[in-house]
Amino acid sequence: MQLIPLPAFTDNYIWMVHDDSRALVVDPGDAQAVLEALQRLGLQLETILVTHHHNDHTGGVAALRAATGAQVFGPAREAMPEPLTRLAGGEQLKALGLSFQVIDVPGHTAGHIAYFCADVEDAPLLFCGDTLFSAGCGRLFEGSPAQMLASLDALGALPGATRVCCAHEYTLNNLKFARAVEPHNQALADYTLKVQALRLQQQPTLPSSILLEQQINPFLRTRQITVIQAVQAFDASARDEVSIFAALRQWKNQY
Repeated sequence: MQLIPLPAFTDNYIWMVHDDSRALVVDPGDAQAVLEALQRLGLQLETILVTHHHNDHTGGVAALRAATGAQVFGPAREAMPEPLTRLAGGEQLKALGLSFQVIDVPGHTAGHIAYFCADVEDAPLLFCGDTLFSAGCGRLFEGSPAQMLASLDALGALPGATRVCCAHEYTLNNLKFARAVEPHNQALADYTLKVQALRLQQQPTLPSSILLEQQINPFLRTRQITVIQAVQAFDASARDEVSIFAALRQWKNQY
């Protein structure tokens, strides 16, 4: 199985998985980027996975379905381009001979879902949309801080080798904030140098891994004393787990 990030718009990635003949894509906001890749690689699109309803993730679904006949899967509780098979946390789907577990991850949107595949040869795959980013997380447009914290806890508990396939190239900007939160985190400093080199070559910084994110992502580290102290310096009223997470997200919003 091959994993490819297809650039779209200014900073989106449409993830493609293929076996040299059949393909699936995740969050195709731009149909043209996918159609060009299918033609270039000689692939037939069989499956479209959607994590949430925002147009930069769904805008190409109808055109791709019409052009390829691909089957579409998406969240059970969000407005989606019909027809599609709706899925909720705990359910599974099969695509390209792979089994994907659906995880409910509300926060960025109310019905956001993620797809986790453990049975890939190299390492497990996580398609997390706009919930988890490298060194960051999505804005809370519809969900609560408590929901987003629980969603990130669920993703952070996945195997460390899991490849984190998020939908935006936000890594360098996220790292600037992460280093403001934890200026003495050596893993953060090392990773920043690696990311800077990749971006100078216009290379993707993704996929990341769960293990790496546990070391450098402040939104997965809100129970670490270094993060707690930094957040409380920003907002002294933040005391419990949820309020610390909420204050951290607010700090990022203002950063």
